[in-house]
Amino acid sequence: MASRKDQKGRVLRKGECYRKEKGIYSYAYLDTLGKRRYIYSNDLMKLREKEEQLVRDQMDGIDTYVAGESSLNYIFDRYMATKSELRDSTRNNYLDVYDRYIRDGFGKKRLTSIKYSDILFFYNQLITEKDLHIGTIEYIQRLIHPALELAVRDNILRSNPSHGVLQMLKKDTSNFRRYIRHALTIEQQREFLSYVDENPLYSRLKPLYTFMFGTGVRVGELVGLRWEDVDMEERVININHSLYYYGGKRNKSGHKWVVNRPKTEAGNRNIPMVETVYVALVEEKARQKEEGIYCTTQIEDLKGFIFCNRFSEIYNPEALNRQIKRVIENHNAEEEVKAVRAGRKSVMIPYFTCHHIRHTFCSRLCEAETNIKVIQTIMGHKDIQTTLDIYAEVTDKKKRSSLEQLFEDMKLF
Repeated sequence: MASRKDQKGRVLRKGECYRKEKGIYSYAYLDTLGKRRYIYSNDLMKLREKEEQLVRDQMDGIDTYVAGESSLNYIFDRYMATKSELRDSTRNNYLDVYDRYIRDGFGKKRLTSIKYSDILFFYNQLITEKDLHIGTIEYIQRLIHPALELAVRDNILRSNPSHGVLQMLKKDTSNFRRYIRHALTIEQQREFLSYVDENPLYSRLKPLYTFMFGTGVRVGELVGLRWEDVDMEERVININHSLYYYGGKRNKSGHKWVVNRPKTEAGNRNIPMVETVYVALVEEKARQKEEGIYCTTQIEDLKGFIFCNRFSEIYNPEALNRQIKRVIENHNAEEEVKAVRAGRKSVMIPYFTCHHIRHTFCSRLCEAETNIKVIQTIMGHKDIQTTLDIYAEVTDKKKRSSLEQLFEDMKLF
């Protein structure tokens, strides 16, 4: 039974209680909603330390119950509910990454128990055990940090424990393994397109790959491109929308595609059509007319898409990446045999994706153009820093090549 004194005869304060049969001290209080709550301890002094902390929190306007019971998952979901302006594609990417790496593990931690070191250890664990690159860790930080910041603004946390974690992580050079997406070399690019053109299995894809290498469009822009978006007379390609394939488990509707309209001027742009791209589109239209095929897909009010698969439907972006992988695997297997028979070194093509093609186009552009704004406009980069990063990588290679050529011409050594 409850007593106003403990077993040592110490007088208990208002709200305190000692249960002799269990040997437990408790303190009762009302939360911000007027509901009775309790805190417990086996030691009276420790209980009173908790009481003092509770008083400090209440004076600061912090609801200790909410802070104590809410998890990172709870505050992240609350944060996502406030982001009404996010595109469906962006929202789904956020949720996919969070569910994959955070929700079933670290996401279950209570907010008040999350410390700076916990997040640092968590990120290190993702790097060492799951072999994630620092770029993915930065993406995860962009999810966790604002969610915890919301908890701070709601007076659930005193400070954001994720502040400065990435800076500390990057100090450890062994863990700072930033993923760098390298462009294909000119030789690799030519080898790939030549193989596609000469192989009967893939020759029908030559116009599509030529268009990708010649425009640098995003894969969502590529699959959503319509004949009415290209001006064959003026030779201009108008990018005014993109498509996002929404086939995940969160999609409760029967619609698999979402139309994304550019939210900034950078995304809505015109790309000049070079001769090679023009010829590729002419060939694609002629082939479709000869075979009597056309794209039957209609998404919202959009139809008349340029590129379609053998089922007369637009390409799924993942299917395009899988197709590229098959082409590369077949090329490399055949090339290895040819090289052995010819007694020469094999010309292997590294694995790449649709986005690598975009990066390759940007690199070719940087090699030929010095005006950063022109490159940014053609690529549709919202942040010029993205353009500058690629430009810096390309110009570093050009500086080395120029220096080597200079020393060769001057015969200094």
